[in-house]
Amino acid sequence: MTKKRRLSLDLSPLRTSRDFRLVFIAGLVTAFGSFISYVTIPYQVAKLTDDPLMVGLIGVCELLPLIFMSFVGGALADYIDRRLLVLGSEAALAAICGILLINSLSDEPHLWLLYVAAFLTAAVAGLQRPALQAMVPRLVKPEELPATMSLQSLSMQFAQLAGMPLAGILLATFDLAWVYAFDLLTFAVSLVCLALVKAVPPPVAADRPSLKSVVTGLRYAKSRPELLGTYLVDINAMFFGMPSALYPFLADDLGGPKVLGLLYAAPAVGSLLATIGSGWTARVHRHGLMVLIAAALWGVGIVGVGLSNTLWLTLFCLAFAGAADMVSGLFRMIIWNQTIPDHLRGRLAGIEMLSYTTGPLLGQLRAGAMARTGLGVAGSIWVGGVLCVIGSVALAAALPKFLRYDGEHGMALKKAADDEWNATAASRTRSPLT
Repeated sequence: MTKKRRLSLDLSPLRTSRDFRLVFIAGLVTAFGSFISYVTIPYQVAKLTDDPLMVGLIGVCELLPLIFMSFVGGALADYIDRRLLVLGSEAALAAICGILLINSLSDEPHLWLLYVAAFLTAAVAGLQRPALQAMVPRLVKPEELPATMSLQSLSMQFAQLAGMPLAGILLATFDLAWVYAFDLLTFAVSLVCLALVKAVPPPVAADRPSLKSVVTGLRYAKSRPELLGTYLVDINAMFFGMPSALYPFLADDLGGPKVLGLLYAAPAVGSLLATIGSGWTARVHRHGLMVLIAAALWGVGIVGVGLSNTLWLTLFCLAFAGAADMVSGLFRMIIWNQTIPDHLRGRLAGIEMLSYTTGPLLGQLRAGAMARTGLGVAGSIWVGGVLCVIGSVALAAALPKFLRYDGEHGMALKKAADDEWNATAASRTRSPLT
């Protein structure tokens, strides 16, 4: 096998699984539209308030429902048809987008409604994402999981790369209503694709959603050092190194609304390049080490963003940070999907979602609050990047088992846990007469 072939992206899951193809297309299309709204909502808040803290408060509105709904969504994903949960949630997200469209048509758009929409979107996402994450491993072969994670990441990065610059162009050219209308149109495509996916029933003898079932998932996560490591490293990196709430203000200094889309999209450029060349990840087994190194490099890139005063250097540093974050994300997803038993997949996906959303959402608030101090916008960004690097080094010292984690050992643990659950489930469901 040539070096080029070893580094190239593996497309086999798209060839072998019809249902994964449909989920892939749905995710790509809806993410494309959603990334446009992701740029538009902070932009609209910034224009209505001219206050970075008010933009950062969007993250707080999203965090509160996620804390609760991630556990609810995870428990439901282990008990009901995961495809139905994903489809119903997608329809609800489309309805929320419709609310944003109607609000934008008003002569005086309501600021409070933007925060309500952010709250509701996060709540619905808390139901959808655990089910989606738990569903995908059931659609592909176990040996195709690394390639599957890369493909899913590729779809998100491509959507971000295309959607966010387009958002800047649309915002500079058209009224807000047209931007939200475009997002609403993409939901129509994703709903059709998801409706065509076959049912994904829950595991045999699935746990009924309850506080006890949620606690079971939390106890399992606590018992696995490699899982705790992924959560803590990502929270640290995103809390200190996620300055996206400041992009509308950074754009004002670098070129205006048309530059805003480039700032949001630049990390996706790096992520896309890292994903396209991700073939090497399947041959690396020191997953914990790679997560830590990549998280520290993300912080280095964010330091560069804060210290830069030119557009091209800012975009380069954001792209570098995005590539590092993608490498970290790929190995975190591999750890999650190759080690967690299927009967706990939904609940653990809820915990995962809480970990990778809590950091960015709180990070937006941190960035906005620090920017209001004497540090300013640039200082808030580079100081956060420095703290991210320091935190990554500290976690490497505090989590030696995560640092030494080997993926082959994790897969063996998952197989043993699945076999034990299936044997127990069979004994519980066996007829007394057999």
